Amino acid sequence: MVERLSRLRFMNVDRTQLPVRDRIRPRGVPNALQDHAILDSPDLETAEQVTSQLLGGCRLSVAEPDRGTFVCRLHAISFLDVSMAYLDFAAPTELHVPRSADCFTVHMTSAGQATVEVEGARHTLNPFSALVISPGTSYVLHLEKSSPQNIVRIERAALERQLSRMLGRRLDAPVRFIPVGDLTTDEAARWHGALQILSAEVMNPGSLIRQGVGAGALEELMISSLLYVQESTYSERLRNKPGPSGNRAVRRSIEYIERHLAEPISLDDIAHYAKMSPRSIQAGFRADLDTTPIAFIRDRRLDAVRRTLLAALPEDGITVTDAATRWGFNHLGSFSVLYRERFGESPSQTLRGVRSA
Repeated sequence: MVERLSRLRFMNVDRTQLPVRDRIRPRGVPNALQDHAILDSPDLETAEQVTSQLLGGCRLSVAEPDRGTFVCRLHAISFLDVSMAYLDFAAPTELHVPRSADCFTVHMTSAGQATVEVEGARHTLNPFSALVISPGTSYVLHLEKSSPQNIVRIERAALERQLSRMLGRRLDAPVRFIPVGDLTTDEAARWHGALQILSAEVMNPGSLIRQGVGAGALEELMISSLLYVQESTYSERLRNKPGPSGNRAVRRSIEYIERHLAEPISLDDIAHYAKMSPRSIQAGFRADLDTTPIAFIRDRRLDAVRRTLLAALPEDGITVTDAATRWGFNHLGSFSVLYRERFGESPSQTLRGVRSA
């Protein structure tokens, strides 16, 4: 399981040339990340390269008097589409990101103080606030001498898929979060709780996630918590939605589909369960989800295949064919085309853990 948790899909670890020095419980590193060191180096160029893979292409600036105390310490683990990281530069450092990576990153300053310039405003960051960066954002983070960052990285496609399921419809625009949130509110307790559950699962040798199962459900908890806690362009719709769909036929249909996703499903099966005509169900899916029942089933099955491939270890012996047929795809040629269109990579690339920064 260590191999599974250490496999950072967004980062080319082979390009980290300097070995990680042995340390005895580095101060400030969360317990869940203690055994997952990626870098411990005073080399500014290497630090910039590795930090860029985590956050997006960036430049690091350290004043000359502080160069002697600069050390980049990065600890990180990755699950399927969520990663946890600890980043500390030891010295006062300016981190300039012209365009952030294709993901959402939550920065939590665990000690000290930092400031950020983002979206034309300057904000102070401390242990009671969080910085939430949306994909493609330009920002400058000014870190004081002792202001390490606990970071949660969520891949954009995963957050969008989860939000679409929560709303019961396709998204009509990109998700954008307001950049700074308050970690002391009652609502923020949900985020803290999800983070603690994920951390506890990592540390507990007997946990399900250490046995290779359950990562998907925990990631959905992390993502939904962020969506409910942090204001975004979809917050109002999340608060006001009546349920997975406003249409009873669609709600009942989705319920049946989720229960029988790995089994053959026909429109007549769905109609019988929903006690509605096939025509009513099709009309409901078009109105509420801007799709058809068959396309909805296909997309949910593609999501299931991807979770299976991401969770697979070499010793599991799982092949692309195994995963595809398990979830109802028997024509592998058309399956591969659909998979690439949805996820931007081939199923074999997902199985090998290939992901661009």
